[in-house]
Amino acid sequence: MTTTTAATGRYRFSHVARMEWAKLRSLRSTWWVLAVTVAGAIGIAVAVGVNTEDAAADLTNNALAGISLGLLLVGVLGVLAMTGEFSSGMIRATLAAIPNRPLVLAAKAAVFGTVALAVGEAAGFIAFFAGTAALPDGIPAPALGQPGVLRAVVLGGAGFCLVGLIGLGLGAIVRHTPAAIAVLVGGVYVLAQFVAVATQALMPYLPIAIVANSLTVAQPMADDQVQFLSPWAGLGMLGLYAAVTLGVGAWLLARRDA
Repeated sequence: MTTTTAATGRYRFSHVARMEWAKLRSLRSTWWVLAVTVAGAIGIAVAVGVNTEDAAADLTNNALAGISLGLLLVGVLGVLAMTGEFSSGMIRATLAAIPNRPLVLAAKAAVFGTVALAVGEAAGFIAFFAGTAALPDGIPAPALGQPGVLRAVVLGGAGFCLVGLIGLGLGAIVRHTPAAIAVLVGGVYVLAQFVAVATQALMPYLPIAIVANSLTVAQPMADDQVQFLSPWAGLGMLGLYAAVTLGVGAWLLARRDA
């Protein structure tokens, strides 16, 4: 009994999380991708701000426009964080040391999600201030204290985290990098284009539409044909996608050979 307890209790969640953090931070590509994501969000915010002509528009949503495009990079990084271990064969060593496979994925999701959330919030706030500072003279810049503005910036950053976790879950499900990225891009971006043409009833529930039209809005979206989700409902739906994807990934990881 004592030997079994020692073997199974050798690695706790905190230990596994530290191991996953060491893996993530050691990859140079992690920081390059995150840096490009933040820079892209800021650049798009400035470009949109400089070209803004309508003072009545949702200027907060305009400043956060780059977040929607940055989702692709964060999602791909989430895929790579998982599939990279399969392609390199490191997953075998990881699972040999930690037989509790769901624990491995939970720790990886916690570490990656925390990093993605921190970077997402930084990108959201910096893009907001950069975009509003770039507004032409005569167009009053929104302030964080105005209704809905702070919420839009914070939830926009949270969108980074959730889409990144969706990518991580897809990596655990598919295991092959090109195929998992194709599923991510198809589900987040390409599917949205087909739905927009075929039926707009499903559009509010797609990840890209949730981030662009629910999470990052300070003013309610007015559209006679599409009723977008409220910010908190959108956050819940995106969180559900991430939870289901990670849940399926953990289930498959526990039942398939490494």
